[in-house]
Amino acid sequence: MGLLTIGAFAKASRLSPKALRLYDELGLLAPARVDPVTGYRLYAPEQLERARLVVWLRRLGMPLARIGEVCDLCESDADAAAREVRAFWARAEAETAARRDLAAFLIDHLSWKDPAMSPTSSTAEPLNIRYAARSDTGLVRESNQDTAYAGPRLLAVADGFGVAGAPAGEAAVQVLKRLGAEGVGAGVPAGDLLNALEDAVERAGRAVRDIAGAGPAPHEVGTTLTAMLWTGSRLALVHIGDSRAYLLRDGELFQITHDHTFVQSMVDEGRLSPEEATSHPQRSLLLRALTGGAGGAGGAGGGAGGAADIRLHDARPGDRYLLCSDGLSSVVPTEDVRQVVTAARDPEQAVRELIALANGAGGPDNVSCVVADVLAPEPRP
Repeated sequence: MGLLTIGAFAKASRLSPKALRLYDELGLLAPARVDPVTGYRLYAPEQLERARLVVWLRRLGMPLARIGEVCDLCESDADAAAREVRAFWARAEAETAARRDLAAFLIDHLSWKDPAMSPTSSTAEPLNIRYAARSDTGLVRESNQDTAYAGPRLLAVADGFGVAGAPAGEAAVQVLKRLGAEGVGAGVPAGDLLNALEDAVERAGRAVRDIAGAGPAPHEVGTTLTAMLWTGSRLALVHIGDSRAYLLRDGELFQITHDHTFVQSMVDEGRLSPEEATSHPQRSLLLRALTGGAGGAGGAGGGAGGAADIRLHDARPGDRYLLCSDGLSSVVPTEDVRQVVTAARDPEQAVRELIALANGAGGPDNVSCVVADVLAPEPRP
């Protein structure tokens, strides 16, 4: 078969002549020959495969510049091209998940509902919390890159990664500690509190970038962050990464955060079962974290950026909260965690036993736990 005119090639590839001219100008799909007299573009039949790939990637929403990179890779390394498409789609899913979480919060907030917890009266007496925090290096790692903190206003766990992971996690927690020390949250409207938390997360991201920028590979440095700011009757949750927060209520343990990992996105899409996810080789690949790369959010190993989850929860007397790094959640079965959190007489005993469980299972990673009990208001004199 000879060369095809632009009209014939457009019909065969399902690209318009206008799109073909644009892709030629961008160097994305150059014609096989241009008639020197008429200027007509002529295409070879073997170019149809590249043209169809462009169509598919455009339908996926991929930017033109990245489409060119994928098409070029296809000609030399199809596996590398597939990895590029997978990475792009992981980022798209992370961004969609962030918008979905925000929409869910707005629906709950505007309807005065919280699916995990029942609302409490805004006129109720302020509640108290009793708390404990502990972090351990584990049995395999040489250093501890986790940060665990518990105080009267803030509960937080950060799991750093990269050569400066430990100071990155500590810096992120310090930003939220200052927010708690300033008394932000008590008695303020929900919208103002959420805005203050969003600003704090941005400052935490800048702090991580400052630390990462002093090293040789800033894009490889970052941290997860899961924290709760206590306002006296509500807990404001900040979450990015794969550290977790759980609620123990009436003997049931609920995970109230969503892992920002590639494997969790596959579970959400139905491509993996939760059981398969526990042993997947990429279960630690983050889609969202505070990192030293451009924008300050993104995952280790080339994951995509995204915003932190920020929302409010109403608390009840008798609630017990657990924040932990994946050194616990990825090693110890959830039922074993529930039994310890349920049976421990106080937060200090709970964090000690949870860390002992992780180390008893081999301690392959740093492990950090924060446990807090919500107490009834003290009686007035």
